[in-house]
Amino acid sequence: MDEIVERFDLDSSLVDSSLPLNWNIAPTNEIYIIRDLQNQRVLDSASWGIIAPWHKTFSEARASQSHAINARSESIHEKPTFRQAFRTTRCLIPATGYYEWATSLGEYPPKQPFYISSSQENTSLSIAGIWSSWKNENGLEIQSAAIITQEAVGKLATIHSRMPVFMQRERWDLWLDPKNREIENLVELMRSNDPAVGLVTRPVSPRVNLVANNSSELIAEVDLGQGQTLF
Repeated sequence: MDEIVERFDLDSSLVDSSLPLNWNIAPTNEIYIIRDLQNQRVLDSASWGIIAPWHKTFSEARASQSHAINARSESIHEKPTFRQAFRTTRCLIPATGYYEWATSLGEYPPKQPFYISSSQENTSLSIAGIWSSWKNENGLEIQSAAIITQEAVGKLATIHSRMPVFMQRERWDLWLDPKNREIENLVELMRSNDPAVGLVTRPVSPRVNLVANNSSELIAEVDLGQGQTLF
């Protein structure tokens, strides 16, 4: 938590203590988000998978989250699940890296997992996201969030067709500003001439496919021959 506060030059943290280290985050897991609070950039947390405002019960909301962990940049301003949060409650999602699985359209064996991170050691990725607040039938408030994705480019496109939208540092404040609600402006903030710049990829063990596996060994590089026999 302290490292994120320092790296993103945050004003404060709303999180009481650091979240447990997690190398295999799954839908509904708690993740860090960076959001605006009264014109200050603060650290907060949210459940991964945004909860649409129309859900009535906790069980219904939880079941929906696995289908709303990602929002497509091309249609986020139109989809009922995402459009209000896109206009009013955007965030950054800090991550050391993320996993992607090769599709049959690329040059790698289908379903081979890759770990993607910054080429600069100890540098967090700043992923564009949205968040919202929802209350269950008992009045309990739950914050949830989703990652924004775009069409993959460059080396990443040889692995998978999609990639996260990464928000450039000089755009952070504009992105987080809840008063910035013009769709055209927000769409422009998500655009980049080289969205995959500074990223490196490495094949990792298919052990990451099982959420019960959770250790730093999951991001260790394997050769593709080995990687296909470990799981």
